[in-house]
Amino acid sequence: MADKPLRDRIIDTALHLFEKYGYHGVTVDRIVAESDTSKGGFYHNFKSKDELLYHIHDVFITYALTKAQEAYESCSTPTERLYAIVQSFVKVFHLYKPHITVFYQESTYLKPEYAELINEKREEFKQIIFRVIREGVEAGEFRPELSVEIAGMSIIGMVNWTYKWYNPDGPLSIEEIASYFADFILHAVLRDPEHPAAAQFLLRPPAE
Repeated sequence: MADKPLRDRIIDTALHLFEKYGYHGVTVDRIVAESDTSKGGFYHNFKSKDELLYHIHDVFITYALTKAQEAYESCSTPTERLYAIVQSFVKVFHLYKPHITVFYQESTYLKPEYAELINEKREEFKQIIFRVIREGVEAGEFRPELSVEIAGMSIIGMVNWTYKWYNPDGPLSIEEIASYFADFILHAVLRDPEHPAAAQFLLRPPAE
């Protein structure tokens, strides 16, 4: 860890300590000692322990939102957009597993001003998914009877639960898990999963 930049050492140390002892069970002094820095080094990077907790929450939510925005802008159809968003969303749980664990354990301790910033990004992410589903229905790609809100919240809730069971050392890679999620979700929303334009995003049956 000594070779890492100071800010990264502080974050990594805080993640480990918050996950193990809880937010209120860890002092700035302990973070300073275990990250091999000084109080001056800590406060040069973070105004407070509260801001450090906010950063831990913000980094993965910002990543997920940015990837969703990129998918919306770079993909040309609702099916392609939803596939790309689900793929990147699932992978967040591998890239930022410690951050997400701390988020679910300690999010209630975020100060209101920080919680508001996090919630704004979560809402923006949710609205991108709603927009893709709505446009998919309007374009005739997704089932017309779908409730945009229920379908969208079902996708978010299902993928979010990954943090409870995902094991980086498990038998499936995060890429394989993302493909399963995308296949399951697209089969649920597509009007015609057999359409050639949609089939490229779905898992193929094993060869007989």
